[in-house]
Amino acid sequence: MKLSDYVIDFIKKQGVDHVFEFIGGAIVHLLDSVAKRDDIDCISVRHEQAAAFAAEAYARLNGKLGVAMATSGPGALNLVTGIGSCFFDSVPCLFITGQVNTYEYKFDQPVRQIGFQETDIVSVAQSLTKYSEMIIDYKMIRYHLEKAVFIAQNGRPGPVLLDIPMNLQRANIEPDELESFFDSDEYRSLLVKQEIEVSKKQLNEVLTLLKNAKRPVVLVGGGVRGGNAQNILREFIDKTGIPVVASLMGLDAIPHTNPAFYGLIGSYGNRYSNLTLANSDLMLILGSRLDTRQTGTRPDTFGRAAKKIHVDIDFNELNAKVTADIAIHADVKTFLEELCDLLPDALNTDLSEWYNVINNFKEKYPTRGTVGPDHIDPNDFIVQLSSFSREGDIVCLDVGQHQMWASQSFKLKEKQRLLNSGGMGAMGFGLPAAIGATLTSKQRALVIAGDGGIQLNIQEYDTIVKYGLPIKIFVMNNNCLGMVRQFQDIYFEGRKQSTIYTAPNLNKIAEAYGIPSFSINHKSEIDAVLSQVMDIEGPTFVNVQLIQDTAVNPKLVVNKPIEDMSPHLGRDELKNLMLVDLVEEMEIPK
Repeated sequence: MKLSDYVIDFIKKQGVDHVFEFIGGAIVHLLDSVAKRDDIDCISVRHEQAAAFAAEAYARLNGKLGVAMATSGPGALNLVTGIGSCFFDSVPCLFITGQVNTYEYKFDQPVRQIGFQETDIVSVAQSLTKYSEMIIDYKMIRYHLEKAVFIAQNGRPGPVLLDIPMNLQRANIEPDELESFFDSDEYRSLLVKQEIEVSKKQLNEVLTLLKNAKRPVVLVGGGVRGGNAQNILREFIDKTGIPVVASLMGLDAIPHTNPAFYGLIGSYGNRYSNLTLANSDLMLILGSRLDTRQTGTRPDTFGRAAKKIHVDIDFNELNAKVTADIAIHADVKTFLEELCDLLPDALNTDLSEWYNVINNFKEKYPTRGTVGPDHIDPNDFIVQLSSFSREGDIVCLDVGQHQMWASQSFKLKEKQRLLNSGGMGAMGFGLPAAIGATLTSKQRALVIAGDGGIQLNIQEYDTIVKYGLPIKIFVMNNNCLGMVRQFQDIYFEGRKQSTIYTAPNLNKIAEAYGIPSFSINHKSEIDAVLSQVMDIEGPTFVNVQLIQDTAVNPKLVVNKPIEDMSPHLGRDELKNLMLVDLVEEMEIPK
């Protein structure tokens, strides 16, 4: 059997039906092995970065694995941003790169390069992967494939990379004689490390805190979806009635139609969500690393009146930024299953007074922009867009102001997903993510992007049209890189170096690729255009014109606790809202 045929056969057995790639000489053997089959398809994108982002979304939707391939040298290097995105957001993807023949590779020779497009991608990707290996012995192909996928999917998920030289790809092998990773001592030792148990003592301590709490809140992080714990989370919420807030990566762990859901927390969170968290007396933190975008620059003030229970599969994230009263090193799904087994049908804790408080927050401080009456308010637009969406839609966000408006205001329905680029925060993510998401889910995708971010992978319009994918593209256009421009307004006296420009005619670009194009210039046009766009089969493009100084509000600035967001409330008003002591001003941390 040809080794490249074996690789593709292995990938198919992992439940993968699509490989995302941009062809090059060093992966021709691998892609030819796909071409000979009718049960797995190559999705040929127009840039390797797009292949990586598409594979990431594919994995996040199928819950198992995404696969992207690239040629050696520039192709492999173009994958790196997407590899890093998978690493920071804990997504299991297998990246396969072609490499020059082993007899052309420099290995330890003190030269820069021998073979054409030779690049040591393994060393480059080492810090952004859970496992990265150049295969130099064809007899070890099974071992490394099995090891890579096992590592990608177990523990805290993440990306892996295998670099396969061309002479190995075309080698003939005997599959039955290949060594298996699962027969090795290495596998057995890794398996022991994966076996994490939640102690009964800790579970009983958690149960006691839950029963005694008057103002509890669940903070849902990306680890809930990453650990496939969304169903058991809903069971837990149904049993306890505890209100839920989410980090950016945890937003789609629960439908926003659930009466327990109270929005996004953090630097760009809903004001009412941050007030809820700040006033709680118990925080159950599930699969969230509590980064600065959640806690603000004052982690010492974060949930300062609350007992904190922090559950995470990654031991290194526990007590790293915020000290927990109970730190539980465990898979979130396992923890919730065992906790639910101990819970009665209901906690019988009366949380009605607490719900009255947080409903008052929500009613008093809805999330809206500060534009004039004749202009499009981005948050209101997002609410209207979500009302036109249907169950099963996948919402793919790029990175920038639009990402925050959508995360604040898109009301997710049953079976909808929301894909964000969290830790990497890579502009150009949204469009290719929609490609991967639609192919694995067979559902429609809504891309929400900015006029800056859409241009980073705009070439993928060609991929969307070529495969006839049902992707609706909405660009929030304010002719600037708005997130940084807003930052400049706050901290740099309004000096807008490199953020202001005149965007090209994005409608004409979409039309050049054969995508039907629409514009919304006034809020009175929103309903009519959305109604028309949503009825069209296949891809469509909508330019949503905003005024240039449109801002994300509310926003947490440096040196403030999360409840004290800009535009700032009066000190007396904030004091009347808080059930805990106010935080005093202090010097900005260096």
